[in-house]
Amino acid sequence: MGDPLRLLIVDDAAFTRDSLKKLLSFQQAIQVVGEAGDGEEAILKARELQPDVILMDINMSPVDGISATRVISTELPRIVIVMMSVQGEQEYLRQAMTAGARDYLTKPFSGDELVHTLQNAYVMEAKRWQQVGSHSLHPIDKQRKGEIITVFSAKGGVGKTTIATNLAILLSHELEKDVILVDLDLPFGDVAVLLDAEPRHTIIDLVQSGDWQGEAVQKVLHRYSEKLRILAAPYRPEEAELVIGGHIKQLLATLRTMADYIIIDTAQSFQEPVLAALDESDCIAIVTTLDIPTIKNVRLCLEVMQDVLDYPIDKTKLVVNRASGDIGIKTSVLEDNLGIGISAQIPSDGRLAISAANSGTPFVLSHPKAAISEGIRGLAHALAESPVERTSRGITGWNLLGRLLGHGDPSSEVL
Repeated sequence: MGDPLRLLIVDDAAFTRDSLKKLLSFQQAIQVVGEAGDGEEAILKARELQPDVILMDINMSPVDGISATRVISTELPRIVIVMMSVQGEQEYLRQAMTAGARDYLTKPFSGDELVHTLQNAYVMEAKRWQQVGSHSLHPIDKQRKGEIITVFSAKGGVGKTTIATNLAILLSHELEKDVILVDLDLPFGDVAVLLDAEPRHTIIDLVQSGDWQGEAVQKVLHRYSEKLRILAAPYRPEEAELVIGGHIKQLLATLRTMADYIIIDTAQSFQEPVLAALDESDCIAIVTTLDIPTIKNVRLCLEVMQDVLDYPIDKTKLVVNRASGDIGIKTSVLEDNLGIGISAQIPSDGRLAISAANSGTPFVLSHPKAAISEGIRGLAHALAESPVERTSRGITGWNLLGRLLGHGDPSSEVL
């Protein structure tokens, strides 16, 4: 058995601190090395004691837990902070995670829940630090071949971006994969909004520089967390016209060397940049809901991919969003109608999905055990289990578009 975790308890109620110490007194795996009554004292104690983990209450005065967490996570980044509060609202969770906390407990909680959360948070953080290189968190490896997964739909409003963002979060935070999330809904991308991120750069910076190599791409990626980075869509809709298929081809070739998974959220169209992404994808998750207009569009989309673009059938995965047994077309009827099996179903939970979108905290983080989060978890495993082998076809969707428009081979534009 290893050394016990050294824990600092921070709460402005002496009764709560005493109760927590009694609760943990029977746990050989955790040693309480100190306590503090507010955020200011917590900062001083953290510097003095250098604990492994801090259990921090949010609502304290004069210095609250959020403020103290910001200071400690910046000054002493190896200390793991777990927040606790009687309030479980999304905004509190978002603020805690943004400040640097690694997990969140809502009072009251059981002794087993407390111990599990403290140990799990510490173990996960220790793994992260082991993977940090001496020079770069994300070294470029030209032998690496990250898998490209594109989330696509033939109709708007089906939850495509919600699925893409939560899938990226789950792969990076829970499965600890290096992930790059690309917002390829160029005119009206919402990835940054759903993640409450404010990227300083967008894909337009790469277009303007003309440099699509590793270091240039690294600089424009927004770091959301240690394992997840974002390439944002343009700030202005009119800038979308500056991005062409050749750009996307070069971009994805570079991104493959920088991550285990590249998740792409797209606009619901077969425009040139989207076609280039679809061509390069190892897997395309086609999102549908159980209503006739969407199913009609998805059927047309599948026909184009199989009959016109000549994509292998295994390259496309059908994902049913807002699945419900009470309303909509039956899934068996859907499969018969489309001629393809369902790879994953995301249960309907409009209240949680909207709350997550408004708070900027993905539901796989705020409610990891919810049915809708389990649906994303199932999707992640379905997409990752058997990537399609990349083959060279005589014509790609991107090249086909160029020929139909009389442009020849678009790849000659930016090589």
